[in-house]
Amino acid sequence: MGRGRQKAKHTKVARDLKYYSPNTDLSALEKELAPEVSENELVDKWADLYPDDEAEEETTEDEAK
Repeated sequence: MGRGRQKAKHTKVARDLKYYSPNTDLSALEKELAPEVSENELVDKWADLYPDDEAEEETTEDEAK
């Protein structure tokens, strides 16, 4: 016996945590999730590391002849 008050306090704390929703700064969240660079900049950044698909096709066609 004597667990009733403890359980009631625990239930109250759990309910408070469940329905607690802090104020969310949506503009800060948008800035954090938004990409900093555009899609084209990423393509240009990595384009020099790998040969083009067209260049590979031409070399295989030349070797086949």
